[in-house]
Amino acid sequence: MPPVTPLLDTVSSPADTRAMSIPQLRQLADELRAETIDAVSQTGGHLGAGLGVVELTVALHHVYETPRDILIWDVGHQAYPHKILTGRRDRIRTLRQGGGLSGFTKRAESPYDPFGAAHAATSISAALGFAAARDRKGDDNKVVAVIGDGSMSAGMAYEAMNNAMETTKQLTVILNDNDMSIAPPVGGMSAYMARLVSGGGYQSIRNLGKAVSKAFPRPLQEAARKAEEYARGMVTGGTFFEELGFYYVGPIDGHDMDALIHVLQNARKIDDKPVLVHVVTHKGKGYAPAENAADKYHGVVKFDVVTGQQAKSQGGHPQYTKVFAQELVKHAERDPAIVAITAAMPSGTGLDLFGQKFPERTYDVGIAEQHAVTFAAGLAADGMKPFCAIYSTFLQRGYDQVVHDVAIQGLPVRFAMDRAGLVGADGPTHAGSFDIGFMGALPGMVLMAPADEAELAHAVSTAVAIDDRPSAFRYPRGEGLGVQIPDLAAPWEIGKGRIVREGNAVAILSFGTRLSESLKAADLLAARGLSATVADARFAKPLDIDLILRLAREHEALITVEEGAVGGFGAFVLQALASHGALDRGLKVRTLVLPDVFQDQDKPDLMYAQAGLDAEGILRGALSALGVDNATAKGRRA
Repeated sequence: MPPVTPLLDTVSSPADTRAMSIPQLRQLADELRAETIDAVSQTGGHLGAGLGVVELTVALHHVYETPRDILIWDVGHQAYPHKILTGRRDRIRTLRQGGGLSGFTKRAESPYDPFGAAHAATSISAALGFAAARDRKGDDNKVVAVIGDGSMSAGMAYEAMNNAMETTKQLTVILNDNDMSIAPPVGGMSAYMARLVSGGGYQSIRNLGKAVSKAFPRPLQEAARKAEEYARGMVTGGTFFEELGFYYVGPIDGHDMDALIHVLQNARKIDDKPVLVHVVTHKGKGYAPAENAADKYHGVVKFDVVTGQQAKSQGGHPQYTKVFAQELVKHAERDPAIVAITAAMPSGTGLDLFGQKFPERTYDVGIAEQHAVTFAAGLAADGMKPFCAIYSTFLQRGYDQVVHDVAIQGLPVRFAMDRAGLVGADGPTHAGSFDIGFMGALPGMVLMAPADEAELAHAVSTAVAIDDRPSAFRYPRGEGLGVQIPDLAAPWEIGKGRIVREGNAVAILSFGTRLSESLKAADLLAARGLSATVADARFAKPLDIDLILRLAREHEALITVEEGAVGGFGAFVLQALASHGALDRGLKVRTLVLPDVFQDQDKPDLMYAQAGLDAEGILRGALSALGVDNATAKGRRA
């Protein structure tokens, strides 16, 4: 038998797939899946979602004339095969690396990425915007949004669908139903779609359709198959989606290339109202280690392709996320009023550990941060002690609820803000850059940032003890420093920081986990003959005014350090100094913050160095404030 000629090597753009036969498209999908596995084995990243949509990716680019036809992927976890097919194969092994490809869709990266994504449930709204713009301009290109069943737990998806029929007559939504997002999906919509796929009506009509079609002569089998698809939709009902004004087609097998091509070709022709194509796929499809893993290899580090064995972390210190979860469990064992809420991220926030211990006190509300916040507010209003554990970047989605439903009412909701600061390979879409500013702006809020894992234990204890107002504490992704954690940490005194190291020339006031770099910077200053005080603020709100005024009074210069954007802790300190007249005495101040740009992905240490928030950057800030040149600083004595 002659060797099979590789097809992926012949594809430089999606246009190269459009003359391929269905058998060739199947072969291309197999090669694309193998290429995706090999690439991610070298870079790490999101694997399972992409493997589940390989056939769908090939079919979409075959049927639609991308990039003229607009193709928008929700979230972007599944977009690696799309990147390979759209001219980025030569860079696919730079995924999530410094200077390399983003792990998500990104407008600046390719014309085949018409809309950037990384947060869930934005695709239909964006696609509707493209469709409306097309209609206004009189163009005739097609617009397609691909959204997963996990994202369908987010209300924004339904807001867009509710608006679609009134906005355009030509829009296609592909519902990629793999019964799993990052964690198994929750809620009524998930159950509804599961019933569509598994119900007796669907199975009966599917089996009947197959039996009937086989009895026909070959030319009639295709017509029978199409009739079976139509009848299946009638039996299972697309009622919910049809009530929103969509044609509903499905469910169809998302790994059946023949079915995908025919259905998408028909959907492309429909121009009298929007279409929803319900595609059933399997996350991790085609790679046994992923298929057999509980999370379907949603996110992986580098791994061995043959065995699936992932590289082990070289560190040995506990992860901040796990420390938070373990500390919360300790307190919940003593206080039955403590409950925990996550928005579809039980493992990401550590609440899977809490849920194992207290399943009846753990609430996963799906990808619905707005609901999570107000749900927590309701719990707090009736005497419970809710901990709402949400990534800093995702809490942005629920900010109105934090203001309106929590802060204005003074309800004691505790916000555990994971992934604060820079997050490395996930890049700007997931950076927790803004929470200091937006949470610290709220009257009555208590805002904390622990300096290490032991301090995180104290922050959790402090949040437990605060029962008369809202509170929040932020902590980074990754490992702690190896600091001993007490058996049960005591709460802090509200609004009080601490002096960690005494000096007299310059004061470094750190908020959060840059404290260790601040101490290293103090060592560098000492080597230059400059004595530095290092303080740990602990609180951005309320500020330790006594501590700040003491630092201002006893030092020539004051440096604030934080893992946050302009307008955060440093701005609060400046406001306090100005209001107390401390700036009138000639105090030299520098506020070291994240740069006023969206930093691209890289290794976290390199990102913080670029931001000037490592020890060398803090040293430069201190020398600048003192008016001392680095080259001559050794000649100065404090």
